[in-house]
Amino acid sequence: MTRVLILTETDLRMIVQLDSDAVNCVEQAFAALATKAVEMPPIMRLDIPAHRGEVDVKTAYVPDLDSFAIKVSPGFFNNPSLGLPSTNGLMVLLSASTGLVEALLLDNGYLTDVRTAAAGAVAARHLSRTDARIAAILGAGMQARLQLRALTLVRPIEAARIWARDLAKAERLASELTAEFGLPVTAEADAEQACRGADIIVTTTPSDRPILDAGWLQPGQHITAMGSDAEHKNEIDPATIPKAAPYVADSLKQTRRLGELHHAIATGLVSETDDFPELGAIVSGQIAGRRSRAAITLCDLTGTGVQDTAIATLAHRRAVSAGVGQAIETTKASGDQA
Repeated sequence: MTRVLILTETDLRMIVQLDSDAVNCVEQAFAALATKAVEMPPIMRLDIPAHRGEVDVKTAYVPDLDSFAIKVSPGFFNNPSLGLPSTNGLMVLLSASTGLVEALLLDNGYLTDVRTAAAGAVAARHLSRTDARIAAILGAGMQARLQLRALTLVRPIEAARIWARDLAKAERLASELTAEFGLPVTAEADAEQACRGADIIVTTTPSDRPILDAGWLQPGQHITAMGSDAEHKNEIDPATIPKAAPYVADSLKQTRRLGELHHAIATGLVSETDDFPELGAIVSGQIAGRRSRAAITLCDLTGTGVQDTAIATLAHRRAVSAGVGQAIETTKASGDQA
């Protein structure tokens, strides 16, 4: 007989927040990817074009962790017009030694939101200037909100600009963030104007064509690209890739296939065999990050299974410690065949 812990979104929101612990948890996951024998298969992807939907399945085994997660992450981008969130999902946590299910995390995508924002904080911590004070966020969804919060955890942010194709949505978000953080957040009708003079630029959209032009960039800026997690998505002008010093991938194997790097390769601006650093190598101190104050840096985040295993393990550990969730008993006779 085994016990499986069921954790709802409400449970998970009580025990896991976007805070320094979450950022450090994800940072350690990137370091593990660079320094340990992590097993992380390619993302399994299902497209449902009739409803502008996509479903990703991600997982990773990290040595020294007792468990590993398998995450199912749907994104249906027509949902807001139906009054529904565009992202959803769940995670299953299994024992790394027996394969038995330990927990079912019915987070509705909450943990993915947290770990994605935390990854943005890790990128900014290691690649932006330490005195970065002005942020530009392109996009006005949940991740735009969380990315600004994440930046405030690692940099002395004093002001921010929000741009979105829907200016009214950007204005609403800017007003909410001004009240939440007590710093001036303004909505910009023009993306170039939003980026001008910004120290950190974060793109957070599912766009299939560039929303950030390489010609807009200025010395000393850092860009974190969050949205290109599928072959057709493309937020960043491919000409930005050879301009960056350095361009950094969360997983080079992934970004060659479906990140912003994928588009630079397709347009012939870089070669498929060109080598670029990964964020984990920078986090673990194997290579340097920002090379000079005037450098333009770019981090291409496509989302990795190692982040999901890390955040799910943190959530499970905290749930057990706090006595949160509902445990159910399951039975299966030994020797049963799947």
